[in-house]
Amino acid sequence: MSEQRPPSQRDTLFVEDAEILLHDSYPGDQYVLRVQAPECAARALPGSFAHLQCNPSLLMRRPLSIMRADATAGWVEFLYKDVGIGTHALTKRVSGEYINMIGPIGMPFVTDRARPRTLLMGGGVGIPPMVFLADRLRQDPHWQPVVLMGSEVPFPFTPRPSRFLLPGMPDAVIAGMPLLEDWDVPSRLASLQGFAGCYEGYITDLARHWLDALSAEQRNAVSVYACGPHPMLAATAALAREYDLPCQVSLEEFMACAVGGCAGCTVEINTPAGVAMKRVCVDGPVFDARAVNWD
Repeated sequence: MSEQRPPSQRDTLFVEDAEILLHDSYPGDQYVLRVQAPECAARALPGSFAHLQCNPSLLMRRPLSIMRADATAGWVEFLYKDVGIGTHALTKRVSGEYINMIGPIGMPFVTDRARPRTLLMGGGVGIPPMVFLADRLRQDPHWQPVVLMGSEVPFPFTPRPSRFLLPGMPDAVIAGMPLLEDWDVPSRLASLQGFAGCYEGYITDLARHWLDALSAEQRNAVSVYACGPHPMLAATAALAREYDLPCQVSLEEFMACAVGGCAGCTVEINTPAGVAMKRVCVDGPVFDARAVNWD
């Protein structure tokens, strides 16, 4: 994947009437939506998202992180949860229908080849960008991705025992994501709900087990990438600071226009010139964790 952020999003946003190819439901009011959107699929990068019209009767669109994109086949895939009027309306859409969408939007994750041990951490609906990033990283043998996922509802897949040994993992922590296993990407799952094979605790605690088992030289090759709810990201940023690791986070915020016009999704970011208000939609959603004001 590219290690340079695109200098601008001008001429990179596309409006498409995307045909629904599949729309599957999972426990915990979770859904996986795949749509035919060739313009978005050709340009999407890990960390970018799309703004979907959930129903023609609803004025406001909903931003959804891209979980997978196939430029050759022309489709993009999303994981989302039914949490409000918009996403509930989206759950009623069926294969063969068309959804108007804008995308891809947002600044993506930026990798550093000097740090090939990539620790990817996804919590809840923050899982999709980590799957997308893992998909891109696995295509180059230089990278050594490890994916940790946390959820307090059943995972939107059937976990299976991982065939990969990971340093520091407690013996009973064996559950992984089948898709990542098929990609030869090691993964482990965490939850406070007692799911079989999962780590009983927070994802950041599971990451600490892994980091502590690495040598100093190995830790010097680690970079951290994360997406999830604010408390998880704040804890991840603190963990990265403790181990002196570079960390990028994809922030989640309510959005209206999602293209930088309304400035309704601003967050405080520390810059060399002082604190600045940055728009999550187009200045992010990916930011350096050290720059985010977590207070």
